[in-house]
Amino acid sequence: MHSYRWSLPFLMAVCLPASWPAHAAAADPSACTSSAATDCLRSFTPAGAGGVLHYYSSLAPDAPTATTGPTKALIAMHGHSRDANKTFEATLRTVRNAGALDDTLVVAPLFQVPADKAASRCNSPGLPAPQPGDLLWTCGSWLEGGRSASGSRIGSFAVMDALVAELVQRWPSLRTVTIAGFSAGGQFAQRYAAVAQNGGTAGKVAMRYVVADPSTWLYFDPVRPQLSSDGASVSGFAVPDAAACPEMNRWKYGTDDLPAHLGRSAAQARRQYAEADISYLEGELDSNDARGTAYRVLDKSCAAAAQGPFRLQRGLAYAQYDRTLLAPAKRREVVVVPGCAHDVACVFPSEAARAALIGPPR
Repeated sequence: MHSYRWSLPFLMAVCLPASWPAHAAAADPSACTSSAATDCLRSFTPAGAGGVLHYYSSLAPDAPTATTGPTKALIAMHGHSRDANKTFEATLRTVRNAGALDDTLVVAPLFQVPADKAASRCNSPGLPAPQPGDLLWTCGSWLEGGRSASGSRIGSFAVMDALVAELVQRWPSLRTVTIAGFSAGGQFAQRYAAVAQNGGTAGKVAMRYVVADPSTWLYFDPVRPQLSSDGASVSGFAVPDAAACPEMNRWKYGTDDLPAHLGRSAAQARRQYAEADISYLEGELDSNDARGTAYRVLDKSCAAAAQGPFRLQRGLAYAQYDRTLLAPAKRREVVVVPGCAHDVACVFPSEAARAALIGPPR
């Protein structure tokens, strides 16, 4: 199966220490390279966080490998339903299909939400219930870097900074770390690329980002796409009437009112994003309100609608914005995955998505 490569005007595209469960070492090492088994769930406490984050991992720190250790880490961010188990298994299939399991550490964090808040809004079958001492967020706060509702109120992006540093410390063989997010996880990955504080790992690993099927995007200018009536093409960019939609340029849709705890000014965030290694993925069928598009959870606010009608159109429009106004010197690709709607189990393991997720061979 081949991916579609979209040619848009000016668009180059288309295509503190951690605590591990005591039973982890005794677990069957192969189980965690095939499924989100209970023994694959690890935990760690970021320095000063006052709470614990859990994540699925394909390897335990003492797991035997065919080489001296993985050179790549692929951190997969779950969607709005916090389906870290499903996302982990989809990402494992991606790596297995590429024949890269021996060389790639797969990790899928789980941002916990209180059980009574998550039950009807952002929960998935098979997820472990929050435990006392866990870091907690709301269904929507974690994806935009929001502060935890427990512990020391650490931001979710700061937790990711700590997780990256933790993995690099535990696996000194790592040379590349990729943050790949699908749906709400794509929102997380896209915003995180602009404000990540990876000072502790600078010079040790190369950071990459993959943004897949997010509901909305972070714009760094007040312009928005001028779309055709069917939303299928972009004729250019213009500044909409902000008075009609005051939140359009506010964080998380723009850089106005950028939260101080993120530690970046608007100019710094723009520059960092423009310089980052970023790839975009979109499901070909994630372009309407049909079954399989998770239309119920699509952001339909005026700020979101200014970016396009549906996820595919918003993604293609953003890629054109990126190529024309944000980082024209970068070769950023948006790969449209054929036959997929809004499903990480379809998009991530596809042949079309492989290069973006796994990266070129080293």
